[in-house]
Amino acid sequence: MAAGLYIVATPIGHARDLSLRALDTLKGADLIAAEDTRVTAKLLAIHGLAKPLIPYNDHNGARQRPGLIARIRDGAAVALVSDAGMPLVSDPGYKLVRAVLAEGLAVTAVPGPSAALTALALSGLPSDRFLFAGFLPVKAGPRVRLLEEFQNLSASLILFESAPRLAESLAALAAVLGPRPAAVARELTKLHEEVRRGTLPELAAHYAKAGAPKGELTLVIGPPLAEVAATARIDAALDAALVFMPVKAAAQMIADLTGEARKGVYARALARKTGRQDGA
Repeated sequence: MAAGLYIVATPIGHARDLSLRALDTLKGADLIAAEDTRVTAKLLAIHGLAKPLIPYNDHNGARQRPGLIARIRDGAAVALVSDAGMPLVSDPGYKLVRAVLAEGLAVTAVPGPSAALTALALSGLPSDRFLFAGFLPVKAGPRVRLLEEFQNLSASLILFESAPRLAESLAALAAVLGPRPAAVARELTKLHEEVRRGTLPELAAHYAKAGAPKGELTLVIGPPLAEVAATARIDAALDAALVFMPVKAAAQMIADLTGEARKGVYARALARKTGRQDGA
């Protein structure tokens, strides 16, 4: 395998979710840099692999980067993995990627599971535009100020949150963003996967009463309610028009009637037409 840094997505839950390409990359790597070597060692053992492991995380990243870059410069293939899912999402991997690129060395991504995208797909909320914002600030003041920036965002919002802070964060979200539809996804792709859907106030009340859930959590919050309603109306009109009109004509008609951008309506029409054909 050629020298370089290989960003490898590892399973969120089930070991069998490791892609064949990711497995081949781990087999060919000379060294694996892992967020937690204990977690990665178990994954390698399941697949019958034995590779040199080096920890790379928030605490030691600055110390480890020079050595990893030196190994790549000397011809090594280094795989970067996280505890679960796609590296560089809420982990320090991006600093290593930036440093490797600055040295003119090769970087390759081997994509795979992502908790953010998995939760978005399961939420039932609009997925054509979304913002991943990581973890909310712990302190109330900075958290409110950040959420106020999202008030008029015309997109679904994806957040990570810890179980002990879930109820408090949902209450803060409800206070600033209002009764938007939302979903709390827990233990994605694992044995006890759960997705709870409702409005932000309903979810805040549920977890305030039920207590902190177990496992890792991803929150998805829908866009402002007026936009959700408008999108629903456009989709309903498209569904009716597509029964007797081609996609382009239906999109043009609905765009003219609603004042929405034709390009966006056409994309929704094409997706709905394709979905109907796939479901046939």
